[in-house]
Amino acid sequence: MQAPSGKIAVLAGSTGLTGGHLLEQLLDAPDFTRVYALSRRPLGREHFRLANRIVQFDRLESQLKGLACHTAFCCLGTSLRAAGSEQACRRVRVGYVLAFARAAKAAQAERFVLLSCAGADPGARDAGLKMASEAERALEALAFPALDILQPGWLLGLRRETQLLDLLRGASAVAASPFLVGAREPQRAIPARTVAAAMLGAARSGRRGTYRYTYAGIRGLAEAKPAPRAAVQAPTTSRARPPPP
Repeated sequence: MQAPSGKIAVLAGSTGLTGGHLLEQLLDAPDFTRVYALSRRPLGREHFRLANRIVQFDRLESQLKGLACHTAFCCLGTSLRAAGSEQACRRVRVGYVLAFARAAKAAQAERFVLLSCAGADPGARDAGLKMASEAERALEALAFPALDILQPGWLLGLRRETQLLDLLRGASAVAASPFLVGAREPQRAIPARTVAAAMLGAARSGRRGTYRYTYAGIRGLAEAKPAPRAAVQAPTTSRARPPPP
């Protein structure tokens, strides 16, 4: 399928907390002329820039054949509680993420922006943090020209499935945030809307190579404005600092 002229984005996870905010911000962004939002069911959202692609994530790569894009945004995720088992959780957090990445690579995406989580580490005790680290390392192996990995702490916002326990945990995370300094700063709570803005900011950064962003870097990216498309840097791999104002 021939891609329409202009800058094209593909978003997976548009029905989630951060993904929902990101979809709205992409549709308002002057530097993107088309947004393909992938979902299992119709989004019920109309916009002249929006193309809602209904997909089965187990068949994602075959269903996206022929698609072309400039930037891929991945907000796919779930919890062990929501998935029901560690195997089902891993299918989403690793399997679907990598299937989407391979589809984006085939679509000639120049940049892949991933919503991961603070503390992602192969040696972590938490199974979810291990899965996040596995997905990150597998994405690096795909060698996108630009790979941005955002690792926020507790995401603030109301989810569709929000329960009382989630509200209590969120309140505790907010209360604890001022005391999380130094090496613990990445664990600070942050609004999902801010993280979505940072994902868009990462796409506008012009940086090439692989970058990971935690709390301070995410807040800095959220303020990024559209940049000239020619403003790119030489390939590099680094943990990014917040961009200058």
